[in-house]
Amino acid sequence: MEVAKVYMLQWHDMGQQPFAALMRFRQTSDAVINRCQRWAELNYRTPSPVAAMTKLSGLSERSFVRRFARATDMKAIDYIHALRLEKAKQLLEGGDLPVEAVANEVGYEDASFFGRLFRRQVGVTPAQYRIRFGALRRALSRD
Repeated sequence: MEVAKVYMLQWHDMGQQPFAALMRFRQTSDAVINRCQRWAELNYRTPSPVAAMTKLSGLSERSFVRRFARATDMKAIDYIHALRLEKAKQLLEGGDLPVEAVANEVGYEDASFFGRLFRRQVGVTPAQYRIRFGALRRALSRD
């Protein structure tokens, strides 16, 4: 599936944005932030994950926000959204859960917010993503 995305086996007019993996970045030089990232990868569904990462870090909120941004070049909440969207993409590619259930599964209570965020970050709606990449995954799994 990754190879197909990289080589864009299904060329379309939306460019490469839907193919791009959002989570290809993990900072490793800052041990505290790295520990928070590892925690987030397992607990991204929890309510208020940024507050939990702040507590885990042992830093003040302000220090955590600055240090996380410096280490990763992104805000902690954006990191959580990226983790959630990557998982949502996997669920949309490989399953038939309704979009609302996918949103809930990855930690969003508001499916409309999830849909808007997904479209803004990925470039297509969750339903369009499922149609395009679900078919690709099925085709690749037959081989």
